[in-house]
Amino acid sequence: MVNEQLTDEESEYFYKNDDGTYTMFTRFTGFTTSGTSELGDKYCRTELREFWQGNQSTDDNWYMDEGTHILETTLNVDFVEGNGRTIIAQIHGKETEGLEGSPATVKIRWNSGTIQLDYYTVPNDNEPWTSTYDNKIDVADVDNEIFTFKLKIEDGKCYYALECEAKDISIDYTLMYDYVGNGYAYQNYFKTGNYFGWHDDYEQTAQVTLRKVVTDHY
Repeated sequence: MVNEQLTDEESEYFYKNDDGTYTMFTRFTGFTTSGTSELGDKYCRTELREFWQGNQSTDDNWYMDEGTHILETTLNVDFVEGNGRTIIAQIHGKETEGLEGSPATVKIRWNSGTIQLDYYTVPNDNEPWTSTYDNKIDVADVDNEIFTFKLKIEDGKCYYALECEAKDISIDYTLMYDYVGNGYAYQNYFKTGNYFGWHDDYEQTAQVTLRKVVTDHY
Protein backbone atom coordinates (compact mmCIF):
# COMPACT_ATOMS: atom_id res chain seq x y z
CA MET A 1 0.00 0.00 0.00
CA VAL A 2 1.33 3.43 -0.99
CA ASN A 3 -0.72 6.56 -0.26
CA GLU A 4 -3.56 4.34 1.05
CA GLN A 5 -4.28 2.87 -2.38
CA LEU A 6 -5.26 -0.82 -2.30
CA THR A 7 -6.53 -3.14 -4.98
CA ASP A 8 -9.46 -5.47 -4.24
CA GLU A 9 -7.02 -8.37 -4.05
CA GLU A 10 -4.76 -6.50 -1.60
CA SER A 11 -7.78 -5.60 0.55
CA GLU A 12 -8.25 -9.30 1.35
CA TYR A 13 -5.01 -9.14 3.33
CA PHE A 14 -5.09 -5.65 4.84
CA TYR A 15 -8.23 -3.76 5.84
CA LYS A 16 -9.58 -1.33 8.42
CA ASN A 17 -12.12 -2.57 10.95
CA ASP A 18 -15.12 -0.68 12.35
CA ASP A 19 -13.27 -0.02 15.63
CA GLY A 20 -10.35 1.67 13.86
CA THR A 21 -7.97 -1.31 14.09
CA TYR A 22 -6.42 -2.95 11.05
CA THR A 23 -6.49 -6.64 10.17
CA MET A 24 -3.26 -7.96 8.68
CA PHE A 25 -3.90 -11.40 7.21
CA THR A 26 -1.51 -13.56 5.22
CA ARG A 27 -0.90 -16.97 3.67
CA PHE A 28 1.74 -18.22 1.29
CA THR A 29 0.67 -17.16 -2.20
CA GLY A 30 3.96 -17.22 -4.09
CA PHE A 31 3.99 -13.40 -4.46
CA THR A 32 6.50 -11.53 -2.28
CA THR A 33 8.04 -8.05 -2.25
CA SER A 34 11.08 -9.51 -4.01
CA GLY A 35 9.15 -11.32 -6.75
CA THR A 36 7.45 -14.69 -7.14
CA SER A 37 8.58 -17.65 -5.07
CA GLU A 38 8.12 -21.40 -5.07
CA LEU A 39 7.13 -23.37 -1.97
CA GLY A 40 10.00 -23.71 0.47
CA ASP A 41 11.72 -20.52 -0.70
CA LYS A 42 10.67 -17.01 0.40
CA TYR A 43 7.92 -16.06 2.86
CA CYS A 44 4.84 -13.92 2.34
CA ARG A 45 3.86 -11.08 4.62
CA THR A 46 1.42 -8.23 5.24
CA GLU A 47 3.36 -5.35 6.78
CA LEU A 48 3.63 -1.60 7.07
CA ARG A 49 6.95 -0.11 6.01
CA GLU A 50 7.96 3.16 7.63
CA PHE A 51 8.43 6.32 5.58
CA TRP A 52 9.71 8.41 8.47
CA GLN A 53 9.93 11.69 6.54
CA GLY A 54 6.69 11.02 4.67
CA ASN A 55 8.35 10.67 1.28
CA GLN A 56 6.60 7.40 0.28
CA SER A 57 9.92 6.20 -1.14
CA THR A 58 12.26 3.38 -0.21
CA ASP A 59 15.01 6.03 -0.09
CA ASP A 60 13.35 7.36 3.10
CA ASN A 61 15.60 5.77 5.74
CA TRP A 62 17.69 6.66 8.81
CA TYR A 63 21.11 5.86 10.26
CA MET A 64 21.73 4.53 13.76
CA ASP A 65 24.60 6.93 14.43
CA GLU A 66 22.36 9.97 13.96
CA GLY A 67 19.70 10.88 16.55
CA THR A 68 17.16 8.74 18.41
CA HIS A 69 14.69 6.42 16.64
CA ILE A 70 11.65 4.81 18.28
CA LEU A 71 8.97 2.32 17.23
CA GLU A 72 5.97 1.49 19.43
CA THR A 73 3.55 -1.05 17.97
CA THR A 74 0.38 -2.20 19.76
CA LEU A 75 -1.33 -5.33 18.47
CA ASN A 76 -2.49 -8.81 19.18
CA VAL A 77 -1.97 -12.01 17.25
CA ASP A 78 -5.34 -13.58 16.44
CA PHE A 79 -3.95 -16.87 15.16
CA VAL A 80 -0.91 -18.38 13.45
CA GLU A 81 -1.36 -21.76 11.81
CA GLY A 82 1.43 -23.95 10.50
CA ASN A 83 4.53 -23.62 12.67
CA GLY A 84 3.02 -20.93 14.91
CA ARG A 85 5.56 -18.22 14.03
CA THR A 86 5.16 -14.73 12.63
CA ILE A 87 7.35 -11.62 12.82
CA ILE A 88 5.42 -8.61 14.14
CA ALA A 89 8.11 -5.89 14.00
CA GLN A 90 11.54 -5.25 12.49
CA ILE A 91 14.43 -2.90 12.10
CA HIS A 92 15.46 -3.59 8.54
CA GLY A 93 18.70 -2.48 6.95
CA LYS A 94 18.69 -0.96 3.47
CA GLU A 95 21.20 -1.30 0.66
CA THR A 96 23.86 1.27 1.55
CA GLU A 97 26.78 2.53 -0.52
CA GLY A 98 29.98 0.71 0.36
CA LEU A 99 28.21 -2.11 2.23
CA GLU A 100 26.97 -5.51 1.13
CA GLY A 101 23.38 -6.69 1.54
CA SER A 102 20.23 -5.36 3.21
CA PRO A 103 20.14 -7.07 6.63
CA ALA A 104 16.97 -7.93 8.53
CA THR A 105 18.83 -6.53 11.51
CA VAL A 106 16.27 -6.91 14.32
CA LYS A 107 13.20 -9.17 14.17
CA ILE A 108 10.49 -9.38 16.84
CA ARG A 109 8.82 -12.76 16.56
CA TRP A 110 5.58 -14.12 18.03
CA ASN A 111 6.25 -17.84 18.44
CA SER A 112 3.25 -19.79 19.78
CA GLY A 113 2.52 -16.95 22.19
CA THR A 114 6.11 -16.11 23.19
CA ILE A 115 7.74 -12.84 22.13
CA GLN A 116 11.27 -13.48 20.88
CA LEU A 117 14.08 -11.17 19.80
CA ASP A 118 16.21 -12.23 16.85
CA TYR A 119 19.01 -9.74 16.22
CA TYR A 120 22.16 -9.66 14.14
CA THR A 121 25.55 -9.18 15.78
CA VAL A 122 28.89 -8.15 14.30
CA PRO A 123 30.13 -10.65 11.68
CA ASN A 124 33.67 -12.02 11.44
CA ASP A 125 36.35 -10.71 9.09
CA ASN A 126 34.30 -7.92 7.49
CA GLU A 127 31.61 -10.31 6.24
CA PRO A 128 28.09 -8.93 5.65
CA TRP A 129 25.65 -8.62 8.55
CA THR A 130 23.49 -11.75 8.23
CA SER A 131 21.59 -14.27 10.34
CA THR A 132 24.79 -16.34 10.50
CA TYR A 133 25.74 -14.13 13.45
CA ASP A 134 22.40 -13.61 15.18
CA ASN A 135 21.33 -13.93 18.81
CA LYS A 136 17.91 -14.93 20.12
CA ILE A 137 16.17 -13.98 23.37
CA ASP A 138 12.81 -15.16 24.71
CA VAL A 139 11.26 -12.06 26.30
CA ALA A 140 7.83 -13.08 27.69
CA ASP A 141 4.61 -14.97 26.95
CA VAL A 142 1.75 -12.75 25.74
CA ASP A 143 -0.37 -15.47 24.08
CA ASN A 144 -3.18 -13.79 22.08
CA GLU A 145 -3.48 -10.77 24.37
CA ILE A 146 -2.96 -7.14 23.34
CA PHE A 147 0.63 -5.97 23.86
CA THR A 148 2.90 -3.07 22.99
CA PHE A 149 6.43 -3.76 21.82
CA LYS A 150 8.93 -0.91 21.72
CA LEU A 151 12.28 -0.53 19.98
CA LYS A 152 14.61 2.41 20.53
CA ILE A 153 17.94 3.31 18.96
CA GLU A 154 19.81 5.82 21.09
CA ASP A 155 23.51 6.71 20.85
CA GLY A 156 23.86 3.85 18.39
CA LYS A 157 22.55 1.27 20.88
CA CYS A 158 19.33 -0.74 20.45
CA TYR A 159 16.91 -1.14 23.36
CA TYR A 160 13.61 -3.04 23.67
CA ALA A 161 10.59 -2.81 25.97
CA LEU A 162 7.34 -4.78 26.32
CA GLU A 163 3.99 -4.07 27.97
CA CYS A 164 1.05 -6.46 28.22
CA GLU A 165 -1.58 -5.46 30.78
CA ALA A 166 -3.51 -8.74 30.57
CA LYS A 167 -0.35 -10.66 31.50
CA ASP A 168 0.90 -8.08 34.03
CA ILE A 169 4.05 -7.58 31.96
CA SER A 170 5.92 -4.28 32.14
CA ILE A 171 9.50 -4.53 30.90
CA ASP A 172 11.24 -1.15 30.70
CA TYR A 173 13.79 -0.33 28.01
CA THR A 174 16.53 -2.97 28.13
CA LEU A 175 19.79 -2.90 26.17
CA MET A 176 19.82 -5.38 23.30
CA TYR A 177 22.99 -4.51 21.38
CA ASP A 178 25.46 -1.69 20.65
CA TYR A 179 25.24 -1.52 16.87
CA VAL A 180 27.26 1.57 16.05
CA GLY A 181 29.91 0.55 18.60
CA ASN A 182 30.29 -2.69 16.62
CA GLY A 183 30.65 -0.99 13.25
CA TYR A 184 27.08 -1.19 11.91
CA ALA A 185 26.59 1.56 9.31
CA TYR A 186 23.50 0.68 7.22
CA GLN A 187 20.49 2.86 6.50
CA ASN A 188 17.38 1.52 8.27
CA TYR A 189 13.60 1.61 8.52
CA PHE A 190 10.98 0.19 10.88
CA LYS A 191 8.34 -2.37 9.89
CA THR A 192 5.37 -3.86 11.72
CA GLY A 193 2.71 -6.40 10.82
CA ASN A 194 2.46 -10.09 10.02
CA TYR A 195 5.50 -11.72 8.39
CA PHE A 196 4.34 -15.34 8.42
CA GLY A 197 7.14 -17.90 8.89
CA TRP A 198 5.48 -20.52 6.70
CA HIS A 199 6.08 -21.62 3.10
CA ASP A 200 5.30 -25.35 3.16
CA ASP A 201 1.88 -25.13 1.46
CA TYR A 202 -0.73 -22.65 0.23
CA GLU A 203 -3.29 -23.39 2.96
CA GLN A 204 -2.02 -22.29 6.38
CA THR A 205 -2.75 -18.70 7.43
CA ALA A 206 -1.90 -16.11 10.08
CA GLN A 207 -3.72 -13.01 11.28
CA VAL A 208 -2.65 -10.01 13.37
CA THR A 209 -4.79 -7.09 14.55
CA LEU A 210 -2.83 -3.84 14.56
CA ARG A 211 -4.23 -1.34 17.07
CA LYS A 212 -1.71 1.49 17.08
CA VAL A 213 1.74 2.19 15.73
CA VAL A 214 3.94 5.20 16.48
CA THR A 215 7.39 6.08 15.23
CA ASP A 216 9.49 8.99 16.44
CA HIS A 217 12.83 10.39 15.31
CA TYR A 218 14.71 13.25 16.94
